[in-house]
Amino acid sequence: MTRLRDPHRWLAVAMCMAAVSFSAPAAAQTAPPFPGKAITMVVPFPPGGVADIVARPVAEAMARELGQPVVIENKPGAGGGIGMGQVAKAKPDGYTVLMALSSLSVIPEADALVGRPAMYGHTDLRPIARYTADPTVLAVRADAPWKTAKDFVDDARRRPKAINYGSSGNYGTMHVPMEILAQTSGIALTHVPFTGAGPAVLALLGGQIDAVSTGPATVLQHVKAGKIRVLGHWGTGKLDAMPDVPSLKDQGFQAEYAQWSGLFVPSGTPEAVVQRLRSAARMAAQDGKAREVIHNAGSPVQFLDSADFEKYVQADIKRMSEVVRRMGKLE
Repeated sequence: MTRLRDPHRWLAVAMCMAAVSFSAPAAAQTAPPFPGKAITMVVPFPPGGVADIVARPVAEAMARELGQPVVIENKPGAGGGIGMGQVAKAKPDGYTVLMALSSLSVIPEADALVGRPAMYGHTDLRPIARYTADPTVLAVRADAPWKTAKDFVDDARRRPKAINYGSSGNYGTMHVPMEILAQTSGIALTHVPFTGAGPAVLALLGGQIDAVSTGPATVLQHVKAGKIRVLGHWGTGKLDAMPDVPSLKDQGFQAEYAQWSGLFVPSGTPEAVVQRLRSAARMAAQDGKAREVIHNAGSPVQFLDSADFEKYVQADIKRMSEVVRRMGKLE
């Protein structure tokens, strides 16, 4: 008994008991389930373009799967670079995701080419899922004098720089395909940048510009309404949404380009969170309502899961970076 009265012994016993009492709850603690609040899906373009058209039904489907709202935030500018840079710099916790277009592949190369600070690097964003991959289409107003891509190119050869076209910004997904066509057919066009496909198409309808190259989903409703004519597309074979429109290659022009849309998260996002988002993204691609909305807009779902999408993006970066270098620094 006298040993228990030893003050040093009592201190040791007390410390041991305290350690046990604190370690038991700590061991039982686990990370809170993800997601525990709303997720922001950044769309780096205005409403009305392909990224926005795809993002909205995908966000709704993911929200049903995740049990939390997925809120769209349109963040246009710099051909999508501003919104992409915002997500690249966001906290990597899964609560900020990006619905990007294929301009993601070219902007870092363009930044280096023009000597401006990089808005993001390719390693700053991790691919989660691809949803669509469509060739862009060459669209003009229904009252335009051109009935075919050959008409358009022949006129441009006769009148260098006289025909203008709108885009979503320098080196963006509406700019690059038109420059590919110009390079391969030996014509000179005038580029008019906007903040996204939506404003560019409105300018086309209003007569402020002569043409656009954009995803089928952006113009399909206007084609059906008889306001826009499509002269060709930058793919091969037939388009689901416009089966009667020939490719530019079929019309003699060696011009190909695919505009894809896909989901990304900031690099460094915890693996468990990535897998949860990946599962929800896959379920969204299988969701009947989401697929119907995207298909009816003119862009059928062409899903790739994360590993395959990452390979696809890396190949696209290599190919499109070469195109940007050939385009050179813009005036």
